[in-house]
Amino acid sequence: MARKGKETNMNLYYMNHGQAKQEIMDDKIKRKKAKEREKRIKESQQQKIQNKFDLDTETVIQMTNRNNIEKEETRRKELTKQEKKRRKRNKRIKFFLKLIVIVGLISGGIAFALTSPIFNIKDIKVLYNSQVPTDTIISLSELKTQENIFKFYSRKVVDKIKENPYIENIKIHRKIPSTVEIEVEERKAQFSVDYMEKYVYINNQGYLLEISEDSQGLPIVQGITTKEEEVEPGKRLNNEDLTRLEDVIKIINLANKNGLEGKVTSIDISHKNEYSIYIKEEKKKIHLGETTNLNNKMLYIIAIMEQEKGKEGDIYVNGDLNNKFQPYFREKV
Repeated sequence: MARKGKETNMNLYYMNHGQAKQEIMDDKIKRKKAKEREKRIKESQQQKIQNKFDLDTETVIQMTNRNNIEKEETRRKELTKQEKKRRKRNKRIKFFLKLIVIVGLISGGIAFALTSPIFNIKDIKVLYNSQVPTDTIISLSELKTQENIFKFYSRKVVDKIKENPYIENIKIHRKIPSTVEIEVEERKAQFSVDYMEKYVYINNQGYLLEISEDSQGLPIVQGITTKEEEVEPGKRLNNEDLTRLEDVIKIINLANKNGLEGKVTSIDISHKNEYSIYIKEEKKKIHLGETTNLNNKMLYIIAIMEQEKGKEGDIYVNGDLNNKFQPYFREKV
């Protein structure tokens, strides 16, 4: 009994002692795990710090690189600007040098052209003139041989020649080295106007060309309203007469188309609504009235002249042909 009790006590001892030992081991394990956990936490914190540092470092590097790139870009732009300025300056210098050379050449050429006897006028030609003699045109131009071909102003020469009323347009051509051509477009006298027992030639634009003793067989326009003091070669009829001149041209053109070309001796425009023409060859005065129905009137005129050929008198077509007016002839008694 005593031995069993001793063994039991011993077992209890070892059990208690083993349990205590196990608890000590468990405690050590817990402390170890706690230390490992703390270590992992520290390492994690250190890793975060390291990562943050790396991130910040990378950010700084990127910013630094970006700044460097921007600086490099700025430097390149500055170099580009400088290069552009330099090129622009060089171009400007080249341009001015070329300009100086060109101006020098032109100046030298002008000086040579104005002084060299090669360019002295040797021949003056007048083209397409029929009314005004060549010598008259050359005299009006005031051009002279042995004068430098470049020293006269074309505009001045044109104005001088146009002082002649027959001259309508002028073109001046310099034919290098020594010929001047004067190309002329003349006005042509179409009518003559009664003026103080004389005749003034006019063209179809109403320009007064010349005062003469003879009508030169041109149709004589009677009854103009232009004042005597305004009748001067080179001037024009007044506006009222210019308006009536348009009717005169219409009448003459239609007479020419109907076989009366060159036969109209005179046309009276004293009254706008009572125009009349005289044909000396037929010894007939034709009372036209207005210019309305002029074609039909002209047909009646031709018919009556043929019917009354050789008789002196008046033909009346000055009524309203659209209102039963019948043209008629009245023989002179």
